[in-house]
Amino acid sequence: MGERPYTILSCGMSLDGYLDAAGDGRLVLSNEADLERVDAVRAECDAILVGAATVRNDNPRLVVRSRELRQQRRERGLGETPMKVTITERADLDACNSFFATGDSEKLVYCASPAVHAARRRLDSVATVVDGGQPVDMALLVHDLFDRGVRRLMVEGGGRVHTQFLTADLADELHLVIAPFFVGNSRAHRFVGDGAFPWHPGRRAELAETRQIGDVVLLRYALSSRFTATS
Repeated sequence: MGERPYTILSCGMSLDGYLDAAGDGRLVLSNEADLERVDAVRAECDAILVGAATVRNDNPRLVVRSRELRQQRRERGLGETPMKVTITERADLDACNSFFATGDSEKLVYCASPAVHAARRRLDSVATVVDGGQPVDMALLVHDLFDRGVRRLMVEGGGRVHTQFLTADLADELHLVIAPFFVGNSRAHRFVGDGAFPWHPGRRAELAETRQIGDVVLLRYALSSRFTATS
């Protein structure tokens, strides 16, 4: 099997480990200073990946916000925004979502085999649909991204996607931002679900950095031998 991109998982969660409030509205976990940090990480990546549920529920634009950072990407011969990638089992995606409608970058949709035809019929004008297997094979996905020129990948969720990357040992570092409040609702989605994780009481992840950013804290973990402090 071929090489894979250097992969950064990025997540914000509440003190009790939730990504959202289980309601219809989007839960704001970060602050402006941390959003600027995330923007800088995005600008250094070749692709940003989120799950289809995040595309549907949060309608993210996933663009580089800073004009200066966009200019720096142009000067390096890159598009203003990294490639956008999502994963879907059912092809239940709207071509009008901001994920598809914003930014100058290529959009890739890795789709489970049974739904590829429907996905192409629905999204062919806005994205490249790739048969990802049944179910979508995360290892094959990242190797395919590498073959498409992606050397640095940022994964921004949601919980199912984070779980898949972590349990498959496909992440090199984790940026975990903790917001200073509780959600207190078990119907909300957690950072990860059940799984056999490579890090457990007998193999503890390496904490590489802690940083206070206003009222949130960033915990940066090294998850592979490829990690470097300047990554």
